[in-house]
Amino acid sequence: MDADPLAADVNAGRAIGVAIVDDHPVVIDGVRAWLATEPRLRVLATGDDPDAVLRAAPDAEVVLLDLRLHGRMVLDKLAELSAAGRRVVVYSEHTDPQTMLAALDAGAIAFLAKHEGREHCVATVLAAASDRPYVPPALAGAMVGDARPDRPSLSDKEREALLLWFQSMSKASVARRMQISEHTVKQYVDRARIKYTRAGRPAATKAALLARAIEDGLVRPEDIGIYRSQASADRPTP
Repeated sequence: MDADPLAADVNAGRAIGVAIVDDHPVVIDGVRAWLATEPRLRVLATGDDPDAVLRAAPDAEVVLLDLRLHGRMVLDKLAELSAAGRRVVVYSEHTDPQTMLAALDAGAIAFLAKHEGREHCVATVLAAASDRPYVPPALAGAMVGDARPDRPSLSDKEREALLLWFQSMSKASVARRMQISEHTVKQYVDRARIKYTRAGRPAATKAALLARAIEDGLVRPEDIGIYRSQASADRPTP
């Protein structure tokens, strides 16, 4: 694991910090070279251990994660990072549709195949940093062939954050209730929006997101009533 020597030359206020986790140094060197062509991006740290890399770069806005590290698929680590509010882009040579969709279900912002090149790599990372959906070609093929229902799978934490937020609690109040950062609350809400967009059912507004969640049975009207009574002391969000 090493810090990027070029990072200090980039204005931190303008550049998006990226952490690269891969167990092949040649891949890390190649991806770092690709990202270096985009002035809005800077690599903060690299290595083959996600925990060590993120200790070195705790402020990284995007984590580019190889899905197979040291011979093991790390969907569990992907889910852990996503649950902690990290924007994770999976970067992998394992591009069978089942694996790609499993990564999305585990919380990945996007899935990038290693053969898809610089253009898609840079575009995917930029989109992930601003919580915008970006679908590279391999992922598009997996999603088009997905025969599962169009109801996205929300994690327990995403659902809890939505329930509290739907009570007109501010994101700061939700963060205090869940004992997490406000940034992480925003990530949960934004990830829910991204999942609905990927399912072909965009929910750009709070009202639209609530309607989608109720339609799918992810949120019940009686749940909202229960949480409203618990949140009576919190100020509403405009």
